[in-house]
Amino acid sequence: MINQYSQNDTMRARNATTCYTIGMCIALLAWYPPARAQANDRAPASAEEVKQLREVVQSLLARVTELEKALKQQQPAATVSTERNSTDSNATHAETGATAGASPITAPAQTATVEASKDQAIAADRGILDYLHGATLNFALDEYYGYNFNRPVGRVNALRAYDVLSNNISLNQADVVFERAPDAANGRPFGVRIDLQFGQATDTLQGNPLNEPRPQIYRNIFQAYGTYVAPLGHGLTVDVGKWGSSIGIEGNYTKDQINYSRAYWYDFLPFYHMGVRASYKLNDQLALNYWLVNGTNQAEATNGFKDELFGFTATPRKTITWNVNYYLGQEHPDRTPATTSGPIPVQPGLTFAAIRPAPNGRLHIFDSYVSWQAKPKLTLALEGDYVIQREWRTSSPGRSSAPSHTIGGAAYARYQFTPKIALGGRAEYLSDRGGLFSGITQALKETTATFDYKFAEGFLMRYEWRRDFSNQPSFFTDRDTVLSKEQQTATVGVIWWVGRKEGAW
Repeated sequence: MINQYSQNDTMRARNATTCYTIGMCIALLAWYPPARAQANDRAPASAEEVKQLREVVQSLLARVTELEKALKQQQPAATVSTERNSTDSNATHAETGATAGASPITAPAQTATVEASKDQAIAADRGILDYLHGATLNFALDEYYGYNFNRPVGRVNALRAYDVLSNNISLNQADVVFERAPDAANGRPFGVRIDLQFGQATDTLQGNPLNEPRPQIYRNIFQAYGTYVAPLGHGLTVDVGKWGSSIGIEGNYTKDQINYSRAYWYDFLPFYHMGVRASYKLNDQLALNYWLVNGTNQAEATNGFKDELFGFTATPRKTITWNVNYYLGQEHPDRTPATTSGPIPVQPGLTFAAIRPAPNGRLHIFDSYVSWQAKPKLTLALEGDYVIQREWRTSSPGRSSAPSHTIGGAAYARYQFTPKIALGGRAEYLSDRGGLFSGITQALKETTATFDYKFAEGFLMRYEWRRDFSNQPSFFTDRDTVLSKEQQTATVGVIWWVGRKEGAW
């Protein structure tokens, strides 16, 4: 530090000397011509002397310019030196403060500690962001107003899955969907998905104590499953948990359907399953599917039999997707609720008495549907189903193995006129022999026309006209116990959704 001060003093002395010399030279030049003239009035300066004097002046001015440039170049160096002196001075004061009992942590050490804390926080945030990379949080709200021209008692639309009320502004469903899908190609073979659902559709999906003993426990959990993609061939995908059934072409979320209301077949076929499912992709055109589940619409099984599904998904062309499913099950319970469990306490709802002998008849579902993107704006789809069920596998006295079966299908079409406007239609037939679906033997039919107007991405309005009819009186009227062979309804549905999940939910 002493050497730095000495250098600064020397530089300032040189600058002062230079300025003094320049000033004396200029004063001398200003004084010289008159003095010369007064000292020798009779011999004025010659032209040669004047020329020499001008050359001296020009030389001095050039020297002054060089000195000014040198001073400007020396000034930044002097500033840096001054800053260094100030830093050294502050360091000296800090050291003095430490000696006098102040904190022994110096300013540089404090800065390093703060920077290390910031780096740790950034690393923690980065870990969270990396974990959530590819995850989506999505929300949906589905409401409707429907009017039944039969003006039914209680304002109930018969044989409907979701739009069950007439002349009522209804909350069909409110949904929260979290998904972190697996990405095996980037080293992430595990995934998880949870769908929470609230509203009227929740009671349709899950709420029937005939299907499971404690539906209230799972009522708002429509889907909850984990996924693992095993490195086998083109990929073996395994899901464990509860998922929406893919038997039948229609699904739970209205925004992904062609119509607002659901078909008879959606109401009749399983809504969900609990168990394990696997899908193995043989190639780009064919995938094999297998399930092992508790039963149809059973988060908790009503018997010890485990249902199975065998099927495949084929995509022979990019515009065609074809699904074929065979489902084998047994839906008859082997126990019944009891009032007491004896001296051993159990959880509420888990007191049962055995049914002996328990019916052992099988359920068979043959389901197939195909979707074809015939043109960029035209979508066509077709579904066919055959369901057969027996109470007992074999006949014996008091035990009938006579089958009840339901057969039929549905056809769909949708044309996208503009990005905001679309028109969809559905025609459906269901022959219910033995009353598996409706409780009586009858032939049900319906036709539906749906007009879509999408105000913006995530906001859709649907206007729908539907006619249900049968060969048997099956629909409520404005008089008790009096049924009609048909009902007609007009519905306005409003659907909002937001989130980063792309495609169908």
